[in-house]
Amino acid sequence: MLLKPIRDEQEYDMALQEVDRLMELNPPIGSKESDELEVLVLLIEKYEEENWAISEPDPIEAIKIRMQQMNLKQKDLVPYIGNRSKVSELLNRKISLSLSMITKLSSGLHLPLETLIQPPKRA
Repeated sequence: MLLKPIRDEQEYDMALQEVDRLMELNPPIGSKESDELEVLVLLIEKYEEENWAISEPDPIEAIKIRMQQMNLKQKDLVPYIGNRSKVSELLNRKISLSLSMITKLSSGLHLPLETLIQPPKRA
């Protein structure tokens, strides 16, 4: 197969079929087929990132989603944020997350640090 950038769904599907074919061969590392497989996977990943990237929610949305999942109320966030008014200000985007809040929320609500440290979107 001629290796080139994947530009549309048809080329994407053909690349996936070729990956399946090459994986069934189980080529030894360093072989021509193994190298082709590796490059194809990189091309597929690039195409998927450009066309189907799923953005993470901003920190405030992530907190709200987790609150729903865990059936939490605003008062349940007091141990992580401070007091009730601070929780309300944070959820209404009037104040930003501090480093202390980020570490406590990450640990207590099992949210990825990467999600909490990104800048919040403005409402």
